[in-house]
Amino acid sequence: MSRTQLLDRAVGQAMSALSAAAKKGLGNPVLAELVMIRASQINHCAFCLDMHLKVARGNGESEERVQLLNAWEEAEDLYSERERAALALTEAVTVLTEGFVPDEVYESAAKVFDESELAHLIGLITAINGWNRLMVSRRVPPGGHQP
Repeated sequence: MSRTQLLDRAVGQAMSALSAAAKKGLGNPVLAELVMIRASQINHCAFCLDMHLKVARGNGESEERVQLLNAWEEAEDLYSERERAALALTEAVTVLTEGFVPDEVYESAAKVFDESELAHLIGLITAINGWNRLMVSRRVPPGGHQP
């Protein structure tokens, strides 16, 4: 099997089910795409970046916001309080350099997301990090996703 071939069908279906459930429970497709783009930037996953940038643009996301997402803290006026909290949580869960998510990051997200939304947000962050690791380890090239 070539390194760039996609996953075993059962693994792909399980990952897809997790992603779909997390996105559905979060309820905001634009926010979901911002989270997935940001995690994919951090993880250097070209396949996922390409896919989620296309989906975000298809959902009406502006070029300015996707282009400045890597510097969202500096361009904070472009992102809502919920988006900033979700992006901070995305970075904390994705990197985990301290071995845990800092309390202030979690508490900031908990202020703007209800319990169910927060659980789905963390599920989405977990799912995209899994996808990033699967695609990067298999060296799946960008360009394969057509919305």
